[in-house]
Amino acid sequence: MKNIRIEDIEIQVIKKSIKNMYISVHKPDGWVRITAPKKMKDEDIWKFAVSKLGWIKKQRAKYQNLEIQPQKEYVTGEKHYFQGRAYLLNVIYTNKKQKVEIHNNQMDLYIREDSTREQREKVMIEWYRSKLKEEIPKLIDKWEQVMGVKVNSFGVKLMKTKWGTCNTAAKRIWINLELAKKNPKCLEYIVVHEMVHLLERYHNKRFYAFMDQYLPDWKEIREELKSIGSLA
Repeated sequence: MKNIRIEDIEIQVIKKSIKNMYISVHKPDGWVRITAPKKMKDEDIWKFAVSKLGWIKKQRAKYQNLEIQPQKEYVTGEKHYFQGRAYLLNVIYTNKKQKVEIHNNQMDLYIREDSTREQREKVMIEWYRSKLKEEIPKLIDKWEQVMGVKVNSFGVKLMKTKWGTCNTAAKRIWINLELAKKNPKCLEYIVVHEMVHLLERYHNKRFYAFMDQYLPDWKEIREELKSIGSLA
């Protein structure tokens, strides 16, 4: 079936060897895709799309209304996030250890006076990384006991398209550095998601049954991650 158009919305239609029909809205501009079973009638796909029109418009609005974030300059007065809270950056020049500290609603960045934007960014990134590395082992330990699985190692890195990944053979998980800026429950959701892959490799009914069992509100947390304009 070719793409379909409802009102002014073009919808990409893909047919696969699956049992159920799925609809998704994607960044950057809210393009829409329906994935349907190969034997699904075109008429039924059309009806499904029409039934989801309100939801489609709501999701598209989230992406289309997102503000384009300017590049951070790491100067006093900028807004930066940590664990879901906004802080005003306060740059403090020092010849001692370069570091980041939080006091009430302020984030102090101790940096060399002649530092470049990239050097300031590096200090911030390493601080975010260290904070995640403090929290992730606690979550892994907690959920290993609940799930009965073992994570051999974990890492933190910047990822453009994923919040986390899992190498099931090596039993190693990677967590997106950006999660240091999000609500802690978002970090826990991603850790649980990746650890569930040690029980079920694929995103199938069994996988989502585990998610429902271990983290009943995971869908709401996922929507929160989507709604704040980050990764899908």
